[in-house]
Amino acid sequence: MSERMGLIAGNGKFPFLVLDAARSKGYEVVVAAIREETDPAIEQRGAAAVHWLSLGELSRLIETFKTAGVSQAIMAGQVKHKQIFSSIKPDWRLAKLLLSLTTRNTDSLIGGVAKVLADEGIHLQSSTWLLEPMLAQAGVLTRRVPDDQEQTNITYGRAVAHHVARFDIGQTVVIAHAACVAIEAMEGTDEAILRAGRLMQTLEGEASTLSRELTVVKVAKPNQDMRFDVPVVGMHTIETMRTAGASCLALDAHRCLMLDRERVIAMADEAGIAIVAEEAKVGSHHG
Repeated sequence: MSERMGLIAGNGKFPFLVLDAARSKGYEVVVAAIREETDPAIEQRGAAAVHWLSLGELSRLIETFKTAGVSQAIMAGQVKHKQIFSSIKPDWRLAKLLLSLTTRNTDSLIGGVAKVLADEGIHLQSSTWLLEPMLAQAGVLTRRVPDDQEQTNITYGRAVAHHVARFDIGQTVVIAHAACVAIEAMEGTDEAILRAGRLMQTLEGEASTLSRELTVVKVAKPNQDMRFDVPVVGMHTIETMRTAGASCLALDAHRCLMLDRERVIAMADEAGIAIVAEEAKVGSHHG
């Protein structure tokens, strides 16, 4: 019998990639799909079983995995921050966990869930464990290299983003002329980029000193736990940048996933967008 693996699936394409990668390595995958988030198409992807749970049902999640004989699991795909803190009805186990948290951010919550799972003999693996080839490699990934102004934006943006990420607010900042136009919070990366684009348009009318070109900087947290909430970019990111008039995307090398990498780079080349990944100067790591 092949080894079983649990997959806690959030939204987007990420869970599908993990499922495909796990199956190609011979795992039988038992999916815990989140009713509020997961794409129903997950049922057609050849998992050994798909169980639908609501966000608050931590006990059912544990029961599901235990019954299926799952002792290792991966968490993949986002759960919208807003969902976590507004629409869930926690069961007793999650309620107890929420009461024990000193900070109500996503990291501490998911970290708490990971600990509860581990106590029950279910160990969360790094979400990128099966997807190493999809992590952004260091260097300029597009035909166009960032120009001097974009390079200045990147240097400034990385400094700001690493400060913001330390507080688990968001992982993306949008910069124009070394000025911070938008910082991502709960709304997510795309919304932050579009907001920056709208702000720049309102400035257009007044003789704005800021250049229209926006640089998007996305980083991992200083102590990024690669088991969950890994920064992800994809075609959607490039489309959003195009809409907002952003010309450059900077990422943390080896700590950010690129979905559909070839197509993303081709699309960026076509739009004249530069993509560059730099080694992050990392302090501490979660073991």
